[in-house]
Amino acid sequence: MPVPARVIEKIVLAALEEDNPRGDLTGNTLIPAHTTATAAVIAREPGICAGLDTFIAAMRLSDPALELVPALADGDRFAAGETLVTVTGPARGLLAGERVGLNLLQRMSGIATATAAFVAETAGTNARIADTRKTTPGLRVLERYAVRCGGGHNHRDNLSEAVMAKDNHLALLGKGSELTNALRKARASLGHTVHFEVEIDSLDQLDAVLAAGVDTIMLDNFNLADLATGVRRIAGAALVEASGNVKLDTVAAIAATGVDVISSGALTHSVRALDLGLDISMEAN
Repeated sequence: MPVPARVIEKIVLAALEEDNPRGDLTGNTLIPAHTTATAAVIAREPGICAGLDTFIAAMRLSDPALELVPALADGDRFAAGETLVTVTGPARGLLAGERVGLNLLQRMSGIATATAAFVAETAGTNARIADTRKTTPGLRVLERYAVRCGGGHNHRDNLSEAVMAKDNHLALLGKGSELTNALRKARASLGHTVHFEVEIDSLDQLDAVLAAGVDTIMLDNFNLADLATGVRRIAGAALVEASGNVKLDTVAAIAATGVDVISSGALTHSVRALDLGLDISMEAN
């Protein structure tokens, strides 16, 4: 699913207000108002495209007279030197929207590219690669879209969407049968469409959580042997999610344990923005 245009516009307008609150002093001082230009976003390295609509919005909100022609679509792979999108029109508007547009396009394409690498490592298994809530404040909807562009899946979008009992919740609920009863009571209070997930950090907690009949059990920071044991003991009674310190060089071995979902905050919280540049030239007037 693409991000709705109204959502993109709201985010981009806030970014432009931050970057250009009273007009582009440099562009308005140096560039005559009638000057037109053409520019192309060129990849400096290979990757997966994500965020073209955000780049287009940054340009058009800077100057509606700018014309943009995408050369590919979100989710497409590109090589170094390839053009992602071209822009033609008033030079002042182009320069005013350049940084915001590139910032979003570079970050989103970096997320999509990193996600695709994780997905490739788990090929041939049943494991889904998923993101987490460790996103940039205000940019979650864009970053999660970028994960989808890279072939990944989204975890719960926010605290209101699903129940997810983590270690700090369980610390307040007791152990053994006390924990089971607390989880069952919580389960009974929910609507039938609400997903219920519980995170555990030890196999000692597994029986109590299994007995509660939750939908997903997250095995957090488990070693490979314990992950495999957890999958075997859960035996399809719930989805099994692996999380915690998931890296590109470890994700294949984690997937091989038989887990259903592998979630990684690294897809969004520490991803490197892809190297994309905007090459500009003046048109004949």
